[in-house]
Amino acid sequence: MTTSSPASGALPASDAAAPGATGPRQAGRLQGILLLLGSCLPILGAVLIAPVLPDIEDHFSDVPGAEALVPVALTIPSLAVGLLAPFAGRIVDAVDRKRLLLVALAVYAVVGTAPLWLDSLPAIVASRALVGVTEAAIMTCCTTLLGDYFAGKARDRWLALQTVCTAIAATLFFALGGALGSAGWRTPFWAYAVSLVLLPLMAMYIWQPERPRSAGARNRKLVPVPWKLLAAPLVVTLFGAVVFYVIPVEFSYILDELGITASGTIGLATAITSLATVAGALTFSRVSRRGPVALLPVAFGFAAVGLGIVAAAGSMPVAVAGASIASYGTGLLLPTLVTWAMSVLTFEQRGRGTGTWTAAFFIGQFVCPLIVLALQAGVDGLLAAIGVLAAASAVAAVASVAAGRAGRLPAGADAH
Repeated sequence: MTTSSPASGALPASDAAAPGATGPRQAGRLQGILLLLGSCLPILGAVLIAPVLPDIEDHFSDVPGAEALVPVALTIPSLAVGLLAPFAGRIVDAVDRKRLLLVALAVYAVVGTAPLWLDSLPAIVASRALVGVTEAAIMTCCTTLLGDYFAGKARDRWLALQTVCTAIAATLFFALGGALGSAGWRTPFWAYAVSLVLLPLMAMYIWQPERPRSAGARNRKLVPVPWKLLAAPLVVTLFGAVVFYVIPVEFSYILDELGITASGTIGLATAITSLATVAGALTFSRVSRRGPVALLPVAFGFAAVGLGIVAAAGSMPVAVAGASIASYGTGLLLPTLVTWAMSVLTFEQRGRGTGTWTAAFFIGQFVCPLIVLALQAGVDGLLAAIGVLAAASAVAAVASVAAGRAGRLPAGADAH
């Protein structure tokens, strides 16, 4: 990848020559895999208990407001990540990446398994909010360290694999939650103890990168983040996250409207769309050098076409085909967005920038079903609401082309 100034959208000069400020130690496959596994933990919070929500609601049926509190128990970790990731990023830059990561992994296991012995629904919801606090730290630390440890095409490849792993993890964790839920609604919460397996491995094989020997590093004050450069990727990420989660969140309801109610069939269809997301992310690792100027229009274009097909679908095969096309586009979109944000950040800024990007993405995830519900109220049903989002994605694709022609998007290494 060609070295240029942050304003050009390529990697900053301080990061392009060597793996991001790691000093004499060189990160390799082991460090990358551990950080990918850590990145999957926030996905655990988002989907693991979804299959047992009806059982939880039945158990607390005598609690006033249970019909509202139980769904909040599923979504509140994502909201907490969205609200708190920027603060985690500031700690990452001001103090220490590794130390915060290890503390968050330990607390994650405690608050994640807390519903195993809690008998109060409000207390369970509170513990779920604390899960989100730890997830904000874990996701920010893991993504920041991937940016620190790797540069150029290696960084692009690992960030693409982060999307691949989280997409696969979402499918596996949903299935795991259903399987464990057959033994009781509390049983899936044992899965949160997995962070205790990662904790000693992270302690042994992950290290705090050395700060660059520069005037900014010697000064204890934090180097300002280039918010003007970061604003565009943050805004696009907020919208992109809504588009990204339309299929994972709404597809079972879409199939239900088409008369498909068998859980096995719905699970198979959802797995196919997840594989399409993986394919899109793997494609990114091969074409990342083209940059957002080329990839954003393509990614949003696939999303628009796929969602449009879903909106017009009259049968399950057509809906699955459309959802797969849309998921391929969003699989390409996510690593494009995170590498775009990374490209304007130096080592001293990366924690705060990554934390804010993580917040934008998780807030988009949280508001996605709310936006769909609002659209449904204004148009004729769920499929029509999906059609509106297809149109919005098409507008985003056209706007990306216009922004690229105006020189407002990074051109990528192939253009230099």
